[in-house]
Amino acid sequence: MMTGFLLGVTHLTGSPQSAAQAREYVRAKLGKHHPALDDVVLLVSEVVTNAAVHSNSRNGGVVTLAIADCHDLVRVDVVDAGGETAPRVCDDDQAEGGRGLVLVDHISHRWDVHEDDTGRTVWFEVKYRHAYEPHGVPPRPS
Repeated sequence: MMTGFLLGVTHLTGSPQSAAQAREYVRAKLGKHHPALDDVVLLVSEVVTNAAVHSNSRNGGVVTLAIADCHDLVRVDVVDAGGETAPRVCDDDQAEGGRGLVLVDHISHRWDVHEDDTGRTVWFEVKYRHAYEPHGVPPRPS
């Protein structure tokens, strides 16, 4: 069982501009000194962009972003309305798009996609090490 702290949940509009809002949200929730900040911001940008451009949430639908700090990893869930095709890692080096999930696959500790009748969730986890952990207890997120 994973334990940690839910840092927040936000609802974004399904538009390309939502990626910038998602990046700012993550920066505010993790704080500028969090050891996983840069990786999480990059991956959130990729996954939210995919949801806003390729899912049925595009054109003004809802994309929900949830972020939690679980002591040695950050967990992010991005929920959208689903779509005609499932997100997948593009294995074509010559393709013009589709490289966002390649980054997710390489940078995250693990990730996956869950789909059902209500929509789709793309989630990922980014592991990190604390700079200082007195007595083995990680600090609480701010």
